[in-house]
Amino acid sequence: MHFKYHVPGACKAVGAALLVEAANMGDPDAQYELGCRLRIENDHVQSDQQAFHYIEQAVDQLHPGALYLLGAVYLTGDCVKRDIASAMWCFHRASEKGHAGAAIAYGSLLLKGAEVPEVITRFNSGKSPSTGKMRKRTAQQDPIKLAKEQFQIAAEAGCDLGLRWLKRLEDFEIQEEKLKQIQQ
Repeated sequence: MHFKYHVPGACKAVGAALLVEAANMGDPDAQYELGCRLRIENDHVQSDQQAFHYIEQAVDQLHPGALYLLGAVYLTGDCVKRDIASAMWCFHRASEKGHAGAAIAYGSLLLKGAEVPEVITRFNSGKSPSTGKMRKRTAQQDPIKLAKEQFQIAAEAGCDLGLRWLKRLEDFEIQEEKLKQIQQ
């Protein structure tokens, strides 16, 4: 309350102390918020290391916002070596938790030709935990289908951009179908 709202009696110092305490106690929402605030609002932080420390702690607990932010950092190469596979993993995990921005980023990368990292696909093959039988290894999955699933996640989260991407893909599929009919 002290940190977020401009109400009589609110004290930013108390709010900051409570946020730091919650982050140090392991609250992923507090870790993510503190990491963001340290990076954006604090002129006294000499580097992004302290902010990144709290973001990493939130990522370790699979906080969707932190995963999305770390994915963006890996994608752009800001503060770390550019790593598309790590960005894809972060976006994938955040989209599984319903993060619309991560779903859009992941779907867009799939459409641009980025390959799904093995760390993600590895769990789609092998033995079934329930039956113990070997699952069939699927051939390379269709990136358009995978991207469509991601844009659906974004649309269900209320993201207009997800709806726009779904419409574009639908138009693309209709156009492809017409071309196939003409060629026959």
